Amino acid sequence: MLWALFRNPTMLQLPTYEDVAAAARRLQVQAHETPVLRSATADRLLKAEVFFKCENLQRMGAFKFRGAYNALAKFSPAQRKAGVIAFSSGNHAQAIALAARLLGMPATIVMPLDAPQAKVDATRGYGGEVVSYDRYTEDREALAARLAAERGLTLIPPYDHPDVIAGQGTAAKELFEQAGALDLLLVPLGGGGLLSGTALATRALAPGCKLYGVEPEAGNDGQQSLRKGEIVHIATPNTLADGAQTQHLGRYTFEVIRRDVAGVLTATDEQLVQAMRFFAERMKLVVEPTGCLGFAAACHAGLPLQGLRVGVILSGGNVDLARYAHLIGESGPGRGWA
Repeated sequence: MLWALFRNPTMLQLPTYEDVAAAARRLQVQAHETPVLRSATADRLLKAEVFFKCENLQRMGAFKFRGAYNALAKFSPAQRKAGVIAFSSGNHAQAIALAARLLGMPATIVMPLDAPQAKVDATRGYGGEVVSYDRYTEDREALAARLAAERGLTLIPPYDHPDVIAGQGTAAKELFEQAGALDLLLVPLGGGGLLSGTALATRALAPGCKLYGVEPEAGNDGQQSLRKGEIVHIATPNTLADGAQTQHLGRYTFEVIRRDVAGVLTATDEQLVQAMRFFAERMKLVVEPTGCLGFAAACHAGLPLQGLRVGVILSGGNVDLARYAHLIGESGPGRGWA
């Protein structure tokens, strides 16, 4: 049966906007309705009206809380008693640990040895048990699957799960409700949970809005996958955007993305640092490199934005402060936004 699903993706039961709406009801009390902020400087630079959806101000500092809580809230009593396991470089780890604590269940998180220390500390602070691995030599999915089997845990992956996707889509649902109709929307892309969830909300609420995912230039597996028409696997990319250091899209996320997304763009690490500096200097916001992907593409990808209403999702703000200070303090283009 699993081989049949792999050979025939249409057999997958893809999540729908109705799942996003149901997730929004589950999250109504637990998740923050994050603000949509504006910047006159950004509007002037892009000659557009730009609406920033600030998921860096979500609980645990990223949109990931939405999908994690939605998935865990659907656990059976037996699953809750046994606990959850996840693998993540940081934001999904923190989200699962916090959601598990709120729902009264144990959480085990498989995290890379080079994950930002702030994210590791926060995951432990939320009550998660951290199991470390080397992302360049070990397979995190295999390790998590083995631990799940040994301990009787339920595995919730960081993006390729219908309940996770539906939960992530609630950020875009809020954005459209807060900002109204948009002409174009830019969303960070790693494994595709946020982008595919956003696609479900966009398809239902703003079908005329062009939706783009944005990856780090060093890890453009999603862009390659859309061009090839199948999921492309790459080596772990070397990029500042640690939340987008994924090696491939998921089966669910790929099918939604290729159906509903206009395209996938990329941004360089230098462009991400420029965007981080912009948010710090002009908007007084701490945004992690991955969270800057959308705005970096708005500034550098050459899209015709003049006169448009443009949405940008800032996916998270979890970054080691010493590293953050070093990055935004470096000299280079983008300093001193006029």
